[in-house]
Amino acid sequence: MLLEDVLKEYDYYCLAKGFTHKTMKNKRQELKQIKHYLINKRGIVELENITVHDLKAYVRYKQKSGLKPQSIVSMFKMIKAFFSWCEREEYIKVNIASKVDLPKVPKVILKGFTKSEVNEMINSFSYKNYFEARNKAIIAMLADCGLRAMEIRGLLSINVKETTILVNGKGNKERMIFISPALKRILIKYERIKNSYFLNKDTTDHYFLSYKGSEISHVGLDNVIKEAGRRAGIEDKKVSPHRYRHFFSVSCLLNGLDIYSLSKLLGHSEISTTQRYLQSLEDFELIKKAMPSSPLMNL
Repeated sequence: MLLEDVLKEYDYYCLAKGFTHKTMKNKRQELKQIKHYLINKRGIVELENITVHDLKAYVRYKQKSGLKPQSIVSMFKMIKAFFSWCEREEYIKVNIASKVDLPKVPKVILKGFTKSEVNEMINSFSYKNYFEARNKAIIAMLADCGLRAMEIRGLLSINVKETTILVNGKGNKERMIFISPALKRILIKYERIKNSYFLNKDTTDHYFLSYKGSEISHVGLDNVIKEAGRRAGIEDKKVSPHRYRHFFSVSCLLNGLDIYSLSKLLGHSEISTTQRYLQSLEDFELIKKAMPSSPLMNL
């Protein structure tokens, strides 16, 4: 069976599964690269002719090109998923990708935000205009809810309730997030300024809007986050959505939330993902189960 044909069928399978645009883009890019390698470097055009040695050679090829271990592991997850699907469809007898040893990812201790730094970033924005109020609300929600960048950008106004937020996460999986009183106070002011700013103007249904009244772009959100770090004078740490999720996670655990509940709040399908995510927090598994507590309420 031609590799080209199988990859095309797999692409439609992934579309039917409802993967996000970003996930589809990453899958297509990586599978396109390995297809090009197998055809042009190894002379393989048939799926059945691919061996474990070919896949191991591809990993070595990626290593020589300078790709970091973490990137190789992330990349190969998509390749492994493809071969796993081929096995289920009985196009191959076994998933040969599962027999490939991957480089060990060095354990990196993430230097997270302190409560003081988060407080300074939130308070670096005012309520003097729509954009100041919007940016303050974005930073506050990132820190107090631990949302992903795509979840903040795609958040709809109808899903922000009185005390909860309905989040549409990875794989279109929905989850409910609690709105603390501290965050609610900021959101109330933001919504009032937003409604006044966009009065009689056409807008999308997104909760956070660009100056055009549309969804904030990836670059636009990144600029907001970097501006918060700049205003707060944070120079020794990368200011990113990931760091806010880390702050949220660590704060929740230190305030008594169990890791199983935290895993659900973060939108992780498996608790092992949460454990890897929090590898910088020593002995977090020893923290006893208790009621969840808001990071902002403890600033």
